[in-house]
Amino acid sequence: MGLFDGLLGGRAAEFDSGSAASNAIELTKRHRQVSLTKQGAASGHLRINLTWRMRTSDIGGSTRPSLLRHPLKALKPPEVIGHSQSMVNVDLDLGCLYELADGTKGVVQPLGGFFGDVNSPPYVKLSGDDRFGSGSGETIYVNLDHRDDIKRLLVFVYIYDQTPAFDRTHAIVTLYPSNGPRIEIGLDERQPQARSCAVVLIENVKGELMVRREVKFVYGFQAELDRLYGWGLQWGRGYKTKAER
Repeated sequence: MGLFDGLLGGRAAEFDSGSAASNAIELTKRHRQVSLTKQGAASGHLRINLTWRMRTSDIGGSTRPSLLRHPLKALKPPEVIGHSQSMVNVDLDLGCLYELADGTKGVVQPLGGFFGDVNSPPYVKLSGDDRFGSGSGETIYVNLDHRDDIKRLLVFVYIYDQTPAFDRTHAIVTLYPSNGPRIEIGLDERQPQARSCAVVLIENVKGELMVRREVKFVYGFQAELDRLYGWGLQWGRGYKTKAER
């Protein structure tokens, strides 16, 4: 089992709109941010969800030989490959670094059991820990009725148990505001050695709540994300407890 970091202690909105049927905004490298305030979605509970699935190449989807080179292969049914032990051990975790208006800083994450609180500071709460990428995934709730108490939130994803999952999974972080379209950020870049990824930064900029795509992969854990964004927390090494697993 691996060792991981555990805590010791306006511009115009730019985005790619999805179809009317999907009712989604996709944040991309080209169009990185959107204003929740201008969307009329800066109140109520903001739901942030992480889901992931195995890439098709990991279950034999892209390993079938070319039919031009091997025409007789068309007569042979594709091999069915079951889930291996390495696949079921994939464990992506959702977390959030927070900084409140009064200067309070901290983290909400499964590791260490820092699940937060949605009705009192930090107004951020993680609902459980999904170890295998189930349909519901992992979800963080942010109480935007206290948006004036929040300075910035950095939503991140990290890998537990040293599995190189960013290279083997397709992960999506989706924000569901109380009003308007959902906001999607895909983690599609091939980063086989990365252990953590800063996904999205939510900032209160002069009373306007901005959501900005980051998708910055790092090869360390939460302490490296902290240094990258200047949070200034004290970090140590930690494990998941049996209850957190």
